[in-house]
Amino acid sequence: MRILISLLFPLCYLTASAQSFKFPVVPAHGKTIKTLIPTQWKVIDSVYGDLNGDKIGDLALIFEFYASVKENRAYGDNTTELITEIQRPRILAIYFKTGRNYKLAIQNNDFILRSQEGGAMPDPLRPMSIRNEKLVLEFEGGGNWRWKLNYSFGYQGNEWRLIQARNYAYHISSGETNEKQYDFLNGTRKVISGKTGHDKTNNETHEGAFQVKTLRTLSSFKKPWTWEIGPDEYL
Repeated sequence: MRILISLLFPLCYLTASAQSFKFPVVPAHGKTIKTLIPTQWKVIDSVYGDLNGDKIGDLALIFEFYASVKENRAYGDNTTELITEIQRPRILAIYFKTGRNYKLAIQNNDFILRSQEGGAMPDPLRPMSIRNEKLVLEFEGGGNWRWKLNYSFGYQGNEWRLIQARNYAYHISSGETNEKQYDFLNGTRKVISGKTGHDKTNNETHEGAFQVKTLRTLSSFKKPWTWEIGPDEYL
């Protein structure tokens, strides 16, 4: 699946230069979405739902900058390799509802894919959702090989931990397909391979224990496709 990563960045070049663009600090609290939007940014996605178990509707927002700028982005092994992209930066901001206000729980400037990071397809960002007190972030892109990524983050011990993930890929011509479902809470992985279409009776499914040394959080997971969780296995 490593070959898929090369499809993501057709307009980028390798670099380790300092990032020239400076992200704003989003408002720490506010009563409405309008009061939480930084100057020169706009909301491109929002979702309400309980994220901390208090049965009150919290808020997750994705902001996008008004103009394209140079921005260093993680690549490869999540830490040492960087690329410079020229496009519109994005911010993920999660707010807990406290009384009549929304209070900032986390700001993440890295994880959300930008509009040109989907390979041959258009914007890879898909609508966020909140399911079972987890924030679900989804992306889709690729070329001849198409991919769909699904990440579920839960608030545990004052951290936004990656609880579950799904990596689904298929070839638009051959119909070859491969799906990996990760449950990091229970330490399991399910792998489904075969063909797309209505007849999936010949598809193979393997499920078993799966452990990684260090689990990712929203603070440590720089970007989709940058976590090598096994030999030639990226998430």
